[in-house]
Amino acid sequence: MTPFVVLLLVGCSHRPPEDFAPDPGLVAQIRDIRIVTAYARACPGATIPATYEAVLTDGSRVPFSRSYDKKHPPRLHVVFLDRESPDAVSQEGGDWVAERDPLATVSTGFRLTATLRANSSIRNTIVVPPDYHCMPHTFVFSGEPGGAGEAGAPGPDATVRLGVLRSPFYDKLLVASIQVGLAQPFYVLQDASAVPPADWLVIESRGGRGGTGVTGTKGTDGSAGAAGCPAQAGAPGGNGGNGGAGGSGGHGGRVTVIVPLDNPFLAGIVAGRSPGGGGGSGGPGGAGGKGGKGGQGAPDATNRRCPDAVDGAPGQAGSAGPTGSEGGPGPRTIVVTAPAREIFGVQVPPELSSLLERLQRRP
Repeated sequence: MTPFVVLLLVGCSHRPPEDFAPDPGLVAQIRDIRIVTAYARACPGATIPATYEAVLTDGSRVPFSRSYDKKHPPRLHVVFLDRESPDAVSQEGGDWVAERDPLATVSTGFRLTATLRANSSIRNTIVVPPDYHCMPHTFVFSGEPGGAGEAGAPGPDATVRLGVLRSPFYDKLLVASIQVGLAQPFYVLQDASAVPPADWLVIESRGGRGGTGVTGTKGTDGSAGAAGCPAQAGAPGGNGGNGGAGGSGGHGGRVTVIVPLDNPFLAGIVAGRSPGGGGGSGGPGGAGGKGGKGGQGAPDATNRRCPDAVDGAPGQAGSAGPTGSEGGPGPRTIVVTAPAREIFGVQVPPELSSLLERLQRRP
């Protein structure tokens, strides 16, 4: 890289130098910090764009700049702020990346704090309420694929537990706990004041794909022809073996939906699907064997050399094996009812436990 290019890159940098500091006179006038987010609510796992302003004693506001211009340095810059949150990760430019687990912030929202480094007594914390409209609500799980020529595993058992609870931000909050096999459950949340449509939550437990069939055996190579006059032709190569059949797909898994006794129709928002896995492809045919090399011609009685014999024909490649059969569908979705306070079981995360306590306190 040439020196000119290096200087150009440095000159265009948006990051202030290490010794860049605010004017002490301006710092003395700051009485508060405003944190302004681009959205009133934030989705778990999403980016929260934010800007910052210093509120001066006369009521005027000075923005904290994101960029830096050496010729016209800003009065305030985001590097003058310490930004911290138990619910989000601060980004260099001032934005935040929200905690991905929706249950972690269900009662707290996203708490964002900005502190002026030059005067730590000047700080502000805001709470951004959670929004769940952007959360995924279609989930597909599959059994393990089969080994060579073997059947795929059945789809895993999936259990969905549904309840309508109350949080500090939602009077009616739909909470769906989804547990697959022996794994820890994960949660999907949604504002229940607007009734979700039928089949809103899609849970599919698909059988594993069958394994690919084994490769056919390679044909044997033909033997070489004997030398002589006349020389003997090489023997033909053996044909390759046919590939093995692909394994059959595993059958679909079982989906169970548990809903409150007093609201059994809540199960209608879940579409449980249990298709079988696809059959494995047939194994490739084995390669044909090489034809034997023709024998070398030897001199005859007149000392004239006989011609060499031809090589043997190569063997034919084997045919590919047949594709395995598709796995059968799993059983129909099972719906079970239980008392609302027992829907999620005994051992629940503390965040969910606090929501259940709110339900118990409801008159």
